[in-house]
Amino acid sequence: MSEMTLWGFDGSTYVRTVKMLLAEKGFTDFKQVPLNVLEGDPKKPDHLERHPFGKVPVLDYDGMRLLETVAIARYLNDVLPGKSLVPATPKDRARMDMIVGIIDSYGYGALAGGVAGYHLFPDFVGGKSEAMRSAGLENGRKVLELVMKTKGASPFIAGELSLADLYLAPIIAYVSVTPDKDAVFAVPGFADWWSKIEALPSFKSTSPFPG
Repeated sequence: MSEMTLWGFDGSTYVRTVKMLLAEKGFTDFKQVPLNVLEGDPKKPDHLERHPFGKVPVLDYDGMRLLETVAIARYLNDVLPGKSLVPATPKDRARMDMIVGIIDSYGYGALAGGVAGYHLFPDFVGGKSEAMRSAGLENGRKVLELVMKTKGASPFIAGELSLADLYLAPIIAYVSVTPDKDAVFAVPGFADWWSKIEALPSFKSTSPFPG
């Protein structure tokens, strides 16, 4: 197979989603080119040629360039050997797709931007806005409540481990090191899911935190 290049730095939750998928697949033969979002690297001309909206990750593989995490993750799940991270049944696939969409539309902004951004990288989100933090706490809890309701008695969000878990886990990792952790995480069923995520080798090996 041709060389795989992943554009994006480890601090990006979406880059970590892709790297967790690669780790779950046991695929290590790729090159990562770090582009630091916090330092504005993706907005520079060379990367804007790769992604016209200056986002990461971008994947070059097998003669094709892919933008957007959902397309990258779906493609890699299909073409790489190893266990599938897309559920086998229509109902479980729908559960996965629904939560991925919820995270993209509501979860990332509330949890990564509103809560984690307030505490960890306020300059990147426009400063320490209490209104943004408050909205992030409220909407972040709504997201996690819906996620846990969707998960139900399943071990993971859509039955077995899937792309939905890999989307949410990197965002939650940032919230987990903020003073708002307990307020956000006090959702029935969340603690059990989070303990399973923290135990995953793919989660441990892709941590953006030093040490």
